[in-house]
Amino acid sequence: ALQTREQHIRRNKATSNICTAQVLLAVMAGMYGAWHGPEGLRDLAVELRNHAAFVAGVARAAGCAVSDGPHFDTVCIGFSDTTARDAAVAGALASGFNVRAEGDASVVVALDERTTRDELVACLEGMGLSPDGCDATAPLLPDGLARTSAYMTDPRFHSYRSETQMMRYLHQLQVKDIALDTSMIPLGSCTMKLNAATEMIPVTWRAFGGIHPFVPRDQATGYTALFEDLEAWLAEVTGFDAVSLQPNAGSQGEYAGLLSIRAWHRARGQAHRNICLIPTSAHGTNPASAVMAGMRVVAVQCDDQGNIDVADLKAQAEKHSESLAALMVTYPSTHGVFEEEIREICATVHTHGGQVYMDGANMNAMVGLSRPAELGADVLHLNLHKTFCIPHGGGGPGMGPIGVRAHLAPYLPGHPLVNMGGEVPLGTISGAPWGSPSILPISWSYIAMMGGEGLAEASRVAILNANYLAARLSEHYPVLYTGRLGRVAHECILDLRHFKKVGAEDVAKRLMDFGFHAPTLSWPVAGTLMVEPTESEDMAELDRFIDAMVHIRQEIEAVESGEMAADESPLHHAPHTADLVTADEWTRAYSRSQAAFPVPWLRGRKYWPPVARVDNAWGDRHLFCSCDGWAAVEGA
Repeated sequence: ALQTREQHIRRNKATSNICTAQVLLAVMAGMYGAWHGPEGLRDLAVELRNHAAFVAGVARAAGCAVSDGPHFDTVCIGFSDTTARDAAVAGALASGFNVRAEGDASVVVALDERTTRDELVACLEGMGLSPDGCDATAPLLPDGLARTSAYMTDPRFHSYRSETQMMRYLHQLQVKDIALDTSMIPLGSCTMKLNAATEMIPVTWRAFGGIHPFVPRDQATGYTALFEDLEAWLAEVTGFDAVSLQPNAGSQGEYAGLLSIRAWHRARGQAHRNICLIPTSAHGTNPASAVMAGMRVVAVQCDDQGNIDVADLKAQAEKHSESLAALMVTYPSTHGVFEEEIREICATVHTHGGQVYMDGANMNAMVGLSRPAELGADVLHLNLHKTFCIPHGGGGPGMGPIGVRAHLAPYLPGHPLVNMGGEVPLGTISGAPWGSPSILPISWSYIAMMGGEGLAEASRVAILNANYLAARLSEHYPVLYTGRLGRVAHECILDLRHFKKVGAEDVAKRLMDFGFHAPTLSWPVAGTLMVEPTESEDMAELDRFIDAMVHIRQEIEAVESGEMAADESPLHHAPHTADLVTADEWTRAYSRSQAAFPVPWLRGRKYWPPVARVDNAWGDRHLFCSCDGWAAVEGA
């Protein structure tokens, strides 16, 4: 559907095709299905039902009450009284199993496909229920519940039954993507940085990934220590007084931060404050979050250098002084520059009774160098999946914790099942108390290994890399916004709007022929490319990207000068697949070599785009499945 990364974010309704997706989790579920296939999943389900029937049979034989309805993976066992129920729960725990007390005298036993018969026997014996002589199996499902139609009929659910074949299938999928193991991914606004192996390995440990989110806290003391460390470290980095790890993505962080501001206003008898000032340079999801939090958005203009127009900000703050709730500001801005008047901006909002929400999407330019709370912000969200190394590619998984100053700390998110959050929590933002805790070891490891000076050095290198790219490329592509000294922050916007016959999309797709993922296309300004190299790239990789962009500039010049027609140029037809370049017939106005190997170093490290040119706008609006047998689907 989409071949380049476009930000499909619109003010008041955020629909980004990468920032809020959970593709990694979908891939894991899909590969689980491909490995087991329909027969394997059915076998697992049958075994699971038999286990549940065994539990129900043992409980009935012991005189306990069990519902007659068909069981799948959960059985509720009724004991004679609360004392007997509590003894069963304690006995299960002493045997190494958690079961759930429910009501006055019931115990709920929940199973999954990893549960073994030996574990069930040990658990039931610990509960005082003897399994001797019981070998119950699940009865057939009643009519209306048993599935009779075919499912998972695609060949890919039937083809990979050995580890070798599955490995090769995964690799075939992997090589279709441009990832960091191929080249830098210079996505502006997204901070696609290296996720080191040492940071990733703990995610595979069952001590983190295999623990239930609602286990008794004394069974999760390691997680508790990790939460406490991260909260303290993130508070130190940002200068805030308290941190909540519950928001599960940047979007949830924005929402939680704004709700804490609204709760503070209500507590002070000023619930009428509902105006949220948002500069046009702010991160694109900000207006959507403000609307979701019940605020009314008022835009603040920017000047020709991409900075917030302070005069317009003061005028809007004055105009809405009685109902001003907050300002949402992205710092550095999405225009790729530091707001030099940020302290005055924050002070103006405070003067008129509002609070300052700072979007931390661009913290990769600040960590160790500047603390948002000291600039005047009251609340900030952090993208751990950007700045603090949780993988961001492919859409997930995200974490968006918030830091707040002391007066907002009482309103941090709580949870109905876990004692956490502020003294008067604003409610629950995420279903799990600490968001996606199994990926937090990544950020913990990153901070622990880098240390304070290492984090600061990473920010310096990120800024240096962006300015190196901007300086080298500015003679070929104008840099749209720079600060007073002609410098950018951690990213820069290359302006292609002055070209008459070639567009930014042509350049983005042509970069694929050079083995590079395109920068962010046409956002925050249409007709531009926003580039963020991060600190993960060395000069050799930066130079390689620059060489590709310079060569593309020469191809643009050939079209603009009339030397080559636009619709006959490699820019117009990019990207070029292996099937296309190796076909018997070649009718293009340029050579096969120019199509596939425009620069010499590609001969030794060629990435072949898997598909030819995609019409992004059409594909985004007409998504369809390309699976085998699609033509047979009704209405296709």
